[in-house]
Amino acid sequence: MNNDLRKKEALEAFGKLLDIMDELREKCPWDKSQTMDTIRPLTIEETYELSEGILENDLASIQKELGDILLHIVFYSKIADEQKAFDIVDVINSLSKKLIYRHPHIYGDVKVNNTNEVIQNWEMLKTKEKDGNKTVLSGVPSSLPALIKANRIQEKVRAVGFDWEEPNQVWDKVAEEMEELRVEIRKGNAEKMEQEFGDFLFSMVNVARLFNIDPETALERTNRKFMKRFNYLESKTIKQGQSLKDMTLDQMNVIWEEAKQFDKE
Repeated sequence: MNNDLRKKEALEAFGKLLDIMDELREKCPWDKSQTMDTIRPLTIEETYELSEGILENDLASIQKELGDILLHIVFYSKIADEQKAFDIVDVINSLSKKLIYRHPHIYGDVKVNNTNEVIQNWEMLKTKEKDGNKTVLSGVPSSLPALIKANRIQEKVRAVGFDWEEPNQVWDKVAEEMEELRVEIRKGNAEKMEQEFGDFLFSMVNVARLFNIDPETALERTNRKFMKRFNYLESKTIKQGQSLKDMTLDQMNVIWEEAKQFDKE
């Protein structure tokens, strides 16, 4: 289909969505009662549902969840418009302005040679913006889950050159943190053990980042794999009239190995 025609259809579809939101906000008791605070937890839920669809490569689910998130964007903008703060046009225009400003290698005279240079320019420009981040780490939301936050912190400081020269240099740091953790575990100091485990985990997030692995995605895929195998183990023991509590670890491992083979089929 012609790109111009599809763009026209997109604009018409977006306009229809805005009209629906206006009508719902006016006539629907539930929609009329919502505030930014009441929608916020729903937005978080929808974001996780989108993430799940992406992990499952479920394109139908991804389409649905993107629609739900788009609804929330329109909803927040409508509420803000009623408060005379901003509207959806302001949201879109500010985004377009930001994208143009942060891509000087596309819309200006800046030359870049690779993705890393694009990221470095992006982070430096953010600190220079009037309403942007005033320090390198000020753009990291405090409410992020710890694993994602660790990764974002490391990405931020990398953008300004605070990083290893070669990825393989990180292994010495991992070994150092692991040994410090082992020392505190032998001592049995709970507070120190937690501290050193955090340092070790942070160093492993560095490993993931340096070798282009998303730690959150990697861990979630492992979670799902473990749950699938354990569910197989539990299901098979039930079919055999057995209880996991009455089985030895060796007996459970036999079925666990079956589950691993089942994964590969």
